[in-house]
Amino acid sequence: MDSPLPESGARGRTRRAILSAAASVLSRRRDAPLAEIAAAAEVGRSTLQRYFPDRELLIAAVIEDSLRRLDTSLREARVDQGPPLESLRRLVNAMLDVGDQVLFLYGDPRVSEAVDAGDGPDPAAEEIRRLIARGQSGGLIDAEVSGAWIEHVLWAHVSAGCLAVSGGTLPRHGASAWVIRTLENGIGTRARPTAT
Repeated sequence: MDSPLPESGARGRTRRAILSAAASVLSRRRDAPLAEIAAAAEVGRSTLQRYFPDRELLIAAVIEDSLRRLDTSLREARVDQGPPLESLRRLVNAMLDVGDQVLFLYGDPRVSEAVDAGDGPDPAAEEIRRLIARGQSGGLIDAEVSGAWIEHVLWAHVSAGCLAVSGGTLPRHGASAWVIRTLENGIGTRARPTAT
């Protein structure tokens, strides 16, 4: 994904604060007014509008920034390295680390469509598909269930974790542990009790 180099100094900090606040606010309330986003970023509405003159420009910038942050988080998690279940744990942690961005990108069909129509492949989706295939071929993730189904289940659990963190019902590490436990007990291949 081609994106400009990050701005430095006060201007860069202000821009990053606006983008972060916008992802957080819009992930919970899609129709939030710009004044609410400005307040969350601790800037005036006029400052927000100097950086992003209209809502469409702000949304486009938040999509780009969120994809960049998710991509960076996934690369740092090294999801393509190590045993699949360890990679799955790192994937979940990486996604929860950028939970507001995940909820913003994938919680609204209009934003998801904009992501799908973007310049390149969705970095999260590509990493997840490769990880699931690797886990299934290694016998650690249930191969009797389609990879697409497992991907949907993973997204549902990660979204639930992100919502729990965003809503204050779980700390990030608690949500991570619960998501991982639920996934491993649901998609793993350990022996299951037989029905009687």
